[in-house]
Parts: sequence; C-alpha cells; structure tokens
Amino acid sequence: MKYSHFLTGRKMVFSLVVAIVSILGGGAMISGQALAEGSASQDKTLSPYFFVKSDDSSVDRLPLKSTSVSVDISGIIADVVVTQVYKNEGKKTIEAVYVFPASTRASVYRMKTTIGERTITAKVLKREEARRTYEQAKKENKTASLLEQERPNVFRMNVANIMPGDVVKTELRYTETIVPTDGLYEFVYPTVVGPRYSNQPSASAPASESWSQNPYLHEGEPAPYSFDIKARVAATVPIREMSCPSHKTTISFQGKSVANMDLDQGEHSGGNRDFILRYRLAGPKIESGLLLYQGHDENFFLLTAEPPKRVTAESIPPREYIFIVDVSGSMSGFPLEISRKLITELLTGLRPTDIFNVMTFSGGSALFSDHSVPATPDNIRSAVTLLRGQNGAGGTELLPALRRALALPETEGFARTVVIATDGYVTVEPAVFDLIGAHLGKANIFPFGIGTAVNRYLIEGMARVGAGEPFVVSRPDEAPAMAEKFREYVNSPVLTQIKLGFNGFQAYDVEPSGVPDMFAERSVAVCGKWKGAPRGTITLTGLSGHRKWEKRIDVSGIKPLSQNSALRYLWARSRVTRLSDYNGLQATEKRANEITALGLQYNLLTAFTSFVAIDEHPRRHDGATVTVKQPLPLPMGVTDSALPGERAAGRAMFSPGPRGYCCSVGALRAKSSAPVYATEIAKKGGSRVEHRRNLVIATLTVTKGLSEEEVRSVVERNLPQLPGCFSGLHAFSRLTLEWTIKKNGEIADVRISSPGALGKDVPGCIGARLKKWSFPAPEEGRSVHVVMTVELN
Repeated sequence: MKYSHFLTGRKMVFSLVVAIVSILGGGAMISGQALAEGSASQDKTLSPYFFVKSDDSSVDRLPLKSTSVSVDISGIIADVVVTQVYKNEGKKTIEAVYVFPASTRASVYRMKTTIGERTITAKVLKREEARRTYEQAKKENKTASLLEQERPNVFRMNVANIMPGDVVKTELRYTETIVPTDGLYEFVYPTVVGPRYSNQPSASAPASESWSQNPYLHEGEPAPYSFDIKARVAATVPIREMSCPSHKTTISFQGKSVANMDLDQGEHSGGNRDFILRYRLAGPKIESGLLLYQGHDENFFLLTAEPPKRVTAESIPPREYIFIVDVSGSMSGFPLEISRKLITELLTGLRPTDIFNVMTFSGGSALFSDHSVPATPDNIRSAVTLLRGQNGAGGTELLPALRRALALPETEGFARTVVIATDGYVTVEPAVFDLIGAHLGKANIFPFGIGTAVNRYLIEGMARVGAGEPFVVSRPDEAPAMAEKFREYVNSPVLTQIKLGFNGFQAYDVEPSGVPDMFAERSVAVCGKWKGAPRGTITLTGLSGHRKWEKRIDVSGIKPLSQNSALRYLWARSRVTRLSDYNGLQATEKRANEITALGLQYNLLTAFTSFVAIDEHPRRHDGATVTVKQPLPLPMGVTDSALPGERAAGRAMFSPGPRGYCCSVGALRAKSSAPVYATEIAKKGGSRVEHRRNLVIATLTVTKGLSEEEVRSVVERNLPQLPGCFSGLHAFSRLTLEWTIKKNGEIADVRISSPGALGKDVPGCIGARLKKWSFPAPEEGRSVHVVMTVELN
C-alpha cells in the first residue's frame, strides 16, 4: 500500500480514540480537573527524578568527588581497581548513596575503606546481615561503607557518617575475562547507570528495588565528579593495533606486546558514557590455551579454544524477522537516530524470500501489520517511513511489547528471528528473561543495545536466554557494519552441536554445563575444577557448516601457576550467573542459598551477599545525619525526555502500518512518578479533541529553614490540585509561583507569573489552593521563601 493512503487511516482512528474517551467519560468529554483527580489517586512509582540545586550550603549534595580506575589485562584476564573519593564540604554530617554500574562479568572479590590514616578491609556477609551491621554502625556514629548488588551490572554504595571536612576513599577490586570476537578484544568499563523506567508503585515495592529512584542532572550537564582511567595490556604475542572509540586517550608501547593507555586531560568529565578499549594481536592466532591453578582445597582451570573460520552456507532457508523498536522517552534524539539507521540497514538487507514485521513500543505498542509481510521494496519503504515518523516519548513497557511480539502467529516454513533495539533502561530484566525462556525453541533473540551507556545486563541476558547474540551500537556510523555482522551470524553460524569431553583429566563443576551454538567467531571459554594430576586431554567437537570439527588440548606439561589465582573468582562468578539466570526464571530457596554460600566461600559480591566495612572508632557530631543521593549525569546522547516528568506521557501513540494508523490505547496511561495533567482542547478534522499534558516541577528554590526534600514532598502531594484552575487552557506552558512559608508552616504572599495569558480567574484560584497547603514549621522560627517553576509537557 502506498504511504499516501496512511493519512486517511489516521483520521479514522483518531476519531475512534475520541469516541472511546467519550464513552469512558459517561458520554461527556473528560475535564482537566477529573484527569488531575484521577492522576492523584495513582501511586508514585520507583522512577528517577531531576536533581534540584539548593542555596543551602550546610549540606553537601555532591559528595562524590572522583572515580579513578586502574585496569591490568594479562592474556585474557583483566584485574580492575576502582577508587571512589567522597568528601563532605558542607557543615552537616552526611550519608552518601551512590548508584553505579559495572561489567556484567565482574567478579568483585575485595573492598576496603580508608578514613584519614585508617584503612578497613570489608568483609562479606549475607545481604540482610550486612545491611543490619551497617545501620547499627550508622546509629553509633561510626563511619561505615556498604556495597550491595542491585543487578549483576548495578551496584549501590552507602557511606555513613561522613563528617564535615572528611575524605573517605573506597576501593573495590574485580576480575573478568576478555574473550575476543572475530579477532577483536574489547574491554568495557561502564561509567553511569542510565535512568531506569519503572511502573512499580513505590509504596508496595521492596527496599531492594529503591535504587532506581535516583536523582539525575539535566541533559548536557557534565558529571559533578572527575573520572580517570588507566589501562595496561600485556599479551603473549605482539599487539597489532589498539584504540579507544569512546574517549580521547594517549597510547604508548613498552616493546611490542605491552601497551599503556591513559585518559586525555580533557576527558575528566567523561563519566557519562561507557569507556571502551579495543585491540588486536598480530598474526591470525588469538590468545587461547589452558590455564591451571592449584589451591589449598580446590584446583581450577580455564580453557579458551579458538573456533573454526566461518563456512558460508550452501543454502539459506527463508526467515521471518520481527523487529521490535524502543521509541520511549529515553530513546529520544540521538539513540533513536541510531535505531532508525540500524533497522533501515537490516530491512534493506532482507532477501526476497524473507518475511518481516515491525513493532514500535513505549507506553504501549504498535504493529506495522497484523501479520508478517513479504520483504518487497514497497513494504520495506513503508516500514522505513514508519520509523522516520517516530520521535521518542513515553514510558518503556518492554515486557508487554515482547509478550505481544512472541505471541504473533508463526508462519509455516519460516525460521523466526526476533531483533530488539533498545537502551534497556528498565527494571524488569528477570521477567523478560522468564518470558524469553518460556518461548525457547520458537525464535532466536538478537538484542541490539542502542546508545553510549546501555543496560548490558538486559542486552546480554536476552541473547543468552534467547540463544542469540548481543550487539551494542553507540554511534550511527556503526550501524552498517553491525547490520552486516548480524546477517553473517544468522545465515552462517560458526559452530553448532558443540560438545566438550575430558579424557584422563578429572574435571568437575564445569561452567557452562553446555556450550550453545556459536554465531560469532568467538573463543569457546570454559572453566571448572579439577583434581588429581594435571594430565589427559580435553576435546571440543562440533559442526562447522556440514563438516565435523574437532580440537584437542593436551593437559600434560601445563604447569599450575600461582598468578592464576583469579580463576577461583571467575569460576564462582560463572556459577553464580547460571544459578541467577535459573532463579530469575523460577526462584527457589535452594538456589538462593547456593548463591549465598558461593558468595561467602569465595568472598564475592552477589545479589545475596554484600561487602561491609566498619570503622570501630565512633565519631562525635551534633544533629542528625542527612542522607544524600549522589546525582548522576544523563548518559551522552540521552535527553531530558528519559525521565518521567519530561516524557510525553498520556499521549495516544499513532504508528503507521501498511493498512493505516493504529493506536496503542496502553500509551494513554501516565508514566510519571507524580503524574499531574492539564487538558488542551484542539480541533482535528472538525472534531473536538482533548489532549492531556503533564504538569511537572521544572525548578524549585528554597531558602534556609527547610530542606528542598521537605518542600518538594509537600508540593508533589498537593500538585494534583492545580490543573483544575486552568482546565481547557492551552496558551500557558510555564508558570512561576512564589510564596512565603511562615514560622507556623502556613503560606503567605503568593505571587504568580507566566509568559502567556492566564485568564482573570486563574491567579486567584491557584492562590486559594496554595494557601491550603501545610508545610513543616521552619527551623529557628524563620520565614522561608520558595520559588517554583512548573511546566506543561
């Protein structure tokens, strides 16, 4: 169908949506006040929010001063030291809370805290016990630090009782393996956790999920702390090339096989995107072989085997491709530009024998067609036009979209491949893995992480559970190469039906227990335990194309080395990852206990074990400790639309399909953490259409006497009262309110201003409602002046 036909479909569906709203309202249009009252009844969700600067200098709201990273890569093992420096430059004792990311493969095995001349080595305890120990130390005025895992790639650091002038350093160490793909080695150090969308009510959410309720700076604002990273790579053969596509760096060599990388001085505000280090070795060979470690009680091994070269398939069966594209608020702008280019590349590369469908999702979802269509030039052009019309708005309801896509009727004779393009800024990872696992065998899942700081736990986990391959695309110019690599992977897997055998080598507790089909030319990496003498052989077999492939590794003559002690952490982390995957699919107390036991035995950070360090010297301080959540920069390329207050929530989402426009009614639901709406009246094709617009706090300034948190809490609770004063108004987009809080907590001297006309009754209405608000009594009998700007989005 030609694109020109879409517009007619749009008018028809638009009228249908208006009719639905009329019916829901009992035959009458819903007023702005009714919408506001309905919104007020909704629970506040675990959503991130914007950091609001304060004139109160007594509390240091930016306690994290620096993060420095030292990376030492030897062979295929990286050892990483992360040092965070906190300093209290205010006048009140604080507790700092910092949410930060990590590699999904990181085995965190050590932490220590330094206060002045004293250094405390942290111990690993069960999560609940560690939290209780930390809270007790906080009550006893002891400086303490607590490191918890919220997701395998998201950690939370709490540092209690940082007194004015104190400098507290926390140092954590982790190790991970660097396995090459297509001959390319890549080390990634994530620097910032992107704002996670959540529709979970905060009132009923467990405390372990509160990490997503974090403050963020506005787009373009640099990180309020400095970032530095140094890396050293020591290979067994010469290094051919090395680069850092994410940051400006200086590279120097010590001989041919050792290289050092230092961050450029101008990049110390670069903690808003993943740091990516890439290198290749000289010659066709890669780092492979067998590493052994002999401990007091247990012995460990790590095998890396180079795969065969890809064999081009003689005949490629027809395939069905389902493209799922995230068009939520966090994808607005730069990330969506990458997605458009990527999916366009994938669509135009389809063969005439293939069929496809496209789904876009944010608060709801919309399909290009109710069934997959042939990959004809006309259908591909129509799908590309659909993508060009997407702007990025609303929440990130990935789970319902994926459920809908996987439930689409299968087409007989076509192998289904699902491609998902998203930044992954959600908190429902276990439920997503569960859903994909329930459809295992029906489709391969190939997720593409889009942006400069994607949720790699989600992207890698979807690929692992969905028997696919993960991709990360951080720049538009990477899209063509990634699309070509995807086609290569799907059409010609490197190795299938892989089996591992041991002859004379007494291996046990091998991870992974089974090796999945390999789409990329990536080394097979297997770790485990062994007993007896290091002898015998390890055999790896599989099918390369239609031919049998075999590789034998002779264990005899390989000496266990003490410098391979990291193997015990790498094995334990691999076992924890597998158990955690299963526990996400079907949680059991037995698995949770097994993960806990592994964390305690191998001194590892897990979902059930945490690091805690206590300085046993109590500190004297006057007054209560103020808890400060360290604000984070938005990842590079992510706009303010990523946060709920800025998302275009509540809009019906119209997406063109081959038979007209379809509307996702699910998108009408608000996604804001404190959703408040006003109403606009507009004319569309002779019909009266009512739009909801989101009322959000843009700025809030509070003078001494009350904290911003105290004022904001009251404001957010009462804000739903205001839209009733300007129901039907559409000229105003920004409103400034000023008032004084008297010593008894009541409001006086209300002033209202706006760039647009407000109407004669609006100021009086707003003033009357404001004066009913009740605030806490200010400190020392002061009067507090408040200036607040609210906006309609």
